[in-house]
Amino acid sequence: MAGPTTAERQQKKSGPPRPQRVRRLRLPRSRTLIVVLVLAVLLTAGGVWVLYGSQWLRLERVTVSGTRVLTPEEVREAADAPVGAPLISVDTDALEDRLGAKLPRIDSVEVVRSWPHGIGLKVTERKPVLLIEKGGKFVEVDAKGVRFDTVERAPKGVPHLELTPDHENGAASLRRFGPDRLRREAVRVAGDLPEAVARDTRNVKVRSYDSISLELSGGRTVAWGSGEKGPTKASALLALMKTTPKARHFDVSVPTAPASSGS
Repeated sequence: MAGPTTAERQQKKSGPPRPQRVRRLRLPRSRTLIVVLVLAVLLTAGGVWVLYGSQWLRLERVTVSGTRVLTPEEVREAADAPVGAPLISVDTDALEDRLGAKLPRIDSVEVVRSWPHGIGLKVTERKPVLLIEKGGKFVEVDAKGVRFDTVERAPKGVPHLELTPDHENGAASLRRFGPDRLRREAVRVAGDLPEAVARDTRNVKVRSYDSISLELSGGRTVAWGSGEKGPTKASALLALMKTTPKARHFDVSVPTAPASSGS
């Protein structure tokens, strides 16, 4: 018998034939990159259309919060928000500037988008700390010295300014500082008053730069001195009122040595 052939011997050594691997079809890297870029462009274009071109994300309502004296209708009218425009296109900075210009009573406003159809206006109104009587009306002044409104009726719980310089020191203060500076000092004092004291203060009297006093309810008075060291004087006044509740006259012009008298 003839022996195994050379091919048979090689097959025995190498074993049974291995199955051939199926090669996966791979796109060239350049084509993959192109596909990714096309998808990105389509997604971006779709997103832009949704935000700007569709009717889904349009401004339909404007809500107002935080008003005390102003009404929500006044704020909405002054804001003049572009109802019907794409919500993403609303210029929130322009809304804030417009409200500040049209309504000086507004101290600050935060404009917030409320998706998908709203804008929220969070308003903080100025709070008067002093009233200046002028022509039978009252000018409201806040703690920053801003005269933000003139009203016919004086709001309750807000002290009135009385600029009554005395003959000597007062006249010198007027010449040196001028009436506007003395009014600012009165505003500074009113802004430093504790809330409990401010509610009871009827008048802030300015005789000179260094002689500012308060007239409280019940005939009580406070010698405040200048507008300097206001927070320290406020703390001293509260302590005096607590320790001598029946006193009628308080002096915190030197806050390190406060005094009270009368009963």
